[in-house]
Amino acid sequence: MQSFISTLSLLFILNILLAIVIIFLERKNPTSTLAWLMVLVLLPNIGFILYLIFGQNLSKQKIFKLKTEEDQILRKMVLQQISYLQNNKINFNDPSIKQYQDMMHMHLVSSDSIFCQDNEVEIFIDGTEKFNALIQSIEKAQDHIHMLYYIIQNDSLGKRIVNALTKKASTGVQVRLLYDAVGSHRLPRNFFNELTAAGGQVSSFFPFKIPFINFRINFRNHRKLAIIDGKYGFIGGFNIGNEYLGLDKKLGYWRDTHLKLKGSAVQMIQLRFILDWQYASKETIDYDSKYFPPINTNGKTGIQIVSSGPDSEQEQIKNGYLKMIHSARKSIYIQTPYFIPDESILAALRIAALSGADVRLMIPSKPDHMFVYWATYSYIGELLQSGVRTFLYDKGFIHAKTIIVDGKLASVGTANIDVRSFKLNFEVNAFIYDTTTSSALKSIFEKDMTDCTEITSEIYKKRSKIIKFKESIFRLLSPIL
Repeated sequence: MQSFISTLSLLFILNILLAIVIIFLERKNPTSTLAWLMVLVLLPNIGFILYLIFGQNLSKQKIFKLKTEEDQILRKMVLQQISYLQNNKINFNDPSIKQYQDMMHMHLVSSDSIFCQDNEVEIFIDGTEKFNALIQSIEKAQDHIHMLYYIIQNDSLGKRIVNALTKKASTGVQVRLLYDAVGSHRLPRNFFNELTAAGGQVSSFFPFKIPFINFRINFRNHRKLAIIDGKYGFIGGFNIGNEYLGLDKKLGYWRDTHLKLKGSAVQMIQLRFILDWQYASKETIDYDSKYFPPINTNGKTGIQIVSSGPDSEQEQIKNGYLKMIHSARKSIYIQTPYFIPDESILAALRIAALSGADVRLMIPSKPDHMFVYWATYSYIGELLQSGVRTFLYDKGFIHAKTIIVDGKLASVGTANIDVRSFKLNFEVNAFIYDTTTSSALKSIFEKDMTDCTEITSEIYKKRSKIIKFKESIFRLLSPIL
């Protein structure tokens, strides 16, 4: 009995010390701080363990580094482009996007995101079409294939992709495959044996150093990228698994958005992969022209590739979303599977709607993560009061991370509108400055509306007391979900 009391006393002291760390040392967002303090109070026996696993801070660590000479080349390009923007020396292929020069400047300064407008863009919204295109590109590869996915499943699609990579590796094509250790935790140890035996290289991001325990479980590489010969790049929301082909019986049809790019934007995707690969594998990749070949394209689409993660305090992608919302004059269309906005995003959407913009939000009608779903639902009421229209996607599960503003500006990538994507995950988005591509994405959104149920104020008010209770509980925990 005495030892039990001593243990409880020790846990209590640890909780107090941890609370002091959270409040005074880490300088977390006040909302997140309050949420963690609530966990410590309500779960005193395990609260400090949960914090060690889920509450660490990486913002003071710069974990992705270029070599000095490469960093100097990139900085020179960034400074030159900033000068061109400030002196109006850029001739825009689409004159209507000149008004977004301040946003281009922001991404250049905060994340070294070069603006390029020689890109061809192909949009995929169906998993079968996207993966067929990816496998065809893999089969045509002549020099190298670089791939990074948050989730790779041990199923028919996962095996199909790995088999395609193995065949290319056996012919001498250089294959590097990076996956997230937590997102792909179900993979058996021998899953990549044939690929590595054929000469392919495989590495995992923030792997488990102790079985079943990962103290960096909160900081996941959520990016989904593929680069073929430095000429073609894939970026978007699809992971690798049968559910992304719509074969999950619970979720049904999987609606996502992915892009295939050709042009200078591929070089920025390539750079992102190399940085991630070098950190995870500890292999240094020398700058080589084969990874950044000459651009041969007739594309005219303007793009910036923007990355963000917990190793930075800038929240670059969130700032991009905010800038897009604030720039809107006519319309804002948003598709996201997880909508847990911080106050800045919530206020921006309310202000846009109150100012007369047509603001529409599309979220799933069925959850894949129940806690997140009810937290998402809790924000709908505030938006409805401001005039934001909300649609529940009924055809299956919508996983797209897409924003379109005024049919001119768009973003497609891996970042959801939630605290996890803004602060905790490593993400990457393509910010698109082009009327043709943005209008195509807007048309896709409007077509998706035919598979939706609109949540009106009247419908929302009729929700049950049980639903209201769930909303209240998970709204409190939303900063740390």
